[in-house]
Amino acid sequence: MNKQTAQLLEQHFDIAFAAPDGIKKLRELILTLTMQGKLVEQDPNDPPASELLRQIEKERISHEGTKTRRKDKELPPIKPDEVPYELPQGWEWVRLGEAMLKITDGTHHSPPNNEKGDFLYISAKNIKDDGVLISNATYVTEEVHDEIFSRCDPEYGNILYIKDGATTGIVTINDLKEPFSMLSSVALLKQPHQVDNRYLLFTLRSPFFYGEMRAGMTGVAITRVTLKKLHDAIIPLPPLSEQHRIVARIDQLMARCDELEKLRKEREEKRLAVHAAAIKQLLDSNFASSRLRVSQDSSSLRAFVPSCETGGAFDFLAKHFGELYTVKENVAELRKAILQLAVMGRLVPQDPNDPPASELLREIEKEKVSREGAKTRRKETKLPPIKPEKVPYQLPKGWEWVRLGDAGAFERGRSKHRPRNDKRLFEHGTYPFVQTGDVSRSKATENQIMTCTSYYNDFGLKQSRLWEKGTLCITIAANIAETGFLGMDACIPDSVVAFLGVNKSLEKLVKVFIDVAKGDLEHFAPSTAQKNINLGIINELLFPLPPLNEQHRIVARIDQLMALCDTLEQRIDAATVKRTELLGAVMATI
Repeated sequence: MNKQTAQLLEQHFDIAFAAPDGIKKLRELILTLTMQGKLVEQDPNDPPASELLRQIEKERISHEGTKTRRKDKELPPIKPDEVPYELPQGWEWVRLGEAMLKITDGTHHSPPNNEKGDFLYISAKNIKDDGVLISNATYVTEEVHDEIFSRCDPEYGNILYIKDGATTGIVTINDLKEPFSMLSSVALLKQPHQVDNRYLLFTLRSPFFYGEMRAGMTGVAITRVTLKKLHDAIIPLPPLSEQHRIVARIDQLMARCDELEKLRKEREEKRLAVHAAAIKQLLDSNFASSRLRVSQDSSSLRAFVPSCETGGAFDFLAKHFGELYTVKENVAELRKAILQLAVMGRLVPQDPNDPPASELLREIEKEKVSREGAKTRRKETKLPPIKPEKVPYQLPKGWEWVRLGDAGAFERGRSKHRPRNDKRLFEHGTYPFVQTGDVSRSKATENQIMTCTSYYNDFGLKQSRLWEKGTLCITIAANIAETGFLGMDACIPDSVVAFLGVNKSLEKLVKVFIDVAKGDLEHFAPSTAQKNINLGIINELLFPLPPLNEQHRIVARIDQLMALCDTLEQRIDAATVKRTELLGAVMATI
């Protein structure tokens, strides 16, 4: 390896540490340099690979002479257009079949196998990067084993290569000292003494070889690399002494990659743990006077730096803001904290001139009475009073703990039929029918439910009803407590409930509350095939009701902070792209 290549490789370690999948790409680069003969310096005193080939041929003839099988067919010569690049002096491009004593596979029939038996029976599931896993292996009888083993006869140190299915390309060194039988999904490569088995292992793991094999897979139900494809594949063969030097150098570089991965993992875990601790402190009731504040300049990330009157977690987050919010996991946790602060009454300051929530409750009750009078349905059952000992935390002055059902009206969807059950209701339909999956997908469209796959016709609409655009929907079955606002007038099934509030701010706060309580609500669902929760559970949830004016301020602040979280994530994405491009540019110079 020349000095320039060595320096560039050293640079990669720093760049790879910062780039996503950078260490993985660095490992690939090391193997690519191996295939190109650039990893170690050549020694002009090494016997050339052409001499190795003559020795390999002699050993193969000797090996074939001891076996009762026909000689392998002669391999075609390597054409100039097959050679991807020029190799160093003393190296040779060879067919893999030329460099091996044998390339074969296991039985193409599935023999009877059991958890216990006479001999191990190995398939693709047992082949791992670090050896052969036998904890999940099965066994065959001695009679079956003798038939398979006589053709394969794998030995300690041979190469095992998965050639069938999705895991094709995983390769390992056989580390079992006991005899075993194989399935045809595993290929056996018996290397001669002139080929270092670990050099061969790294060669078969290289991006060049992996790409060639994956591109040449054939089959329909299960794609595979044929034995002919393996025999005909070309690999670079260096002198044996250089093979040993390459393996030693790879071990050194891969050990550094291992250290980088460990350091990176520790750093990420620490970053997540420190942030989680700060957020926990932020949400602690002892910080009830704290407020998450932003400046008027919402176009700058500095606008998002938290501060508080009491210091503590806010000061810590502000001081380490740039480092903590370089990963999306922490931004996601910050989003949750914002919503939690909102329902705790700690996101915006209170105004003593605001009419208290108790007045809003009277308005809500009047609205309910008016709505009940306009409908031919029985009056809702009065919800139980809230006992003081059941209150989870103290609310700011002017707020009220209420049952969620007292804050508005919940109505379950009336559509009990599904398209697969009664097509008469859906043929030539025009009225959107929103289901639980559509509610879940609204996360990707700013909480607006914009999709549906089925439509009711006039006949179907008679057994349902249309809910107005903007209605808050909450799932109570399948994916429990998913929320979203209808993006069009639509029908909903009985697995979804609609919340009707006195104003849009209250409906948005109820959505925030359900999003925060989602984990708790899921515990109410029985462990059955189709999970669901009773509407009565939602109605009786304790809900912190703010004064009307404060509701508007909370919703506005949430929108502002969520937009800034979006900005953070966009910055992370941009930084990720930049680091990836930088790594790619540097790698391209080698």
